[in-house]
Amino acid sequence: MHRKRTVSFTIRSLSNIIRRRIDDLSDVAVSGMTGMHGAIIGFVCGNLEQGRDVFQRDIEREFKIRRSTATGILKLMEKNGLLTRVPISGDGRMKKIILTDKAMATFELIDKHMRHIDEMATKGLTEEEIAAFYDITDKIRANLESKN
Repeated sequence: MHRKRTVSFTIRSLSNIIRRRIDDLSDVAVSGMTGMHGAIIGFVCGNLEQGRDVFQRDIEREFKIRRSTATGILKLMEKNGLLTRVPISGDGRMKKIILTDKAMATFELIDKHMRHIDEMATKGLTEEEIAAFYDITDKIRANLESKN
């Protein structure tokens, strides 16, 4: 029996391949660092460059993860010396994410690794095809995020 190809399974399969490539980051940067750790470091650095503080809720929103998942990831990153969480005055529950020197030193390697993965993924695609890909994935995301 031949199964019909589905968008959902195709995206899941592609996501698994990309995740494996990203997780090769531990070979490039810091032993024990995962692709998610690298993505969080990149996200925090990008916000810092724009003068914005980052809090756990920002990471939850950006990466579409639950609070408990974000807490676990951030605790591990803190244990591994990649970040600290500093309470802000006025609200002890809100903790600003501060990257350590260790994390900052790996950022350039992480960024280079991620650019390489993107180049591999888009090899042979035209600018129009890449733009169409973004348009389609934006529509799929909106469909899946809607309550209907």
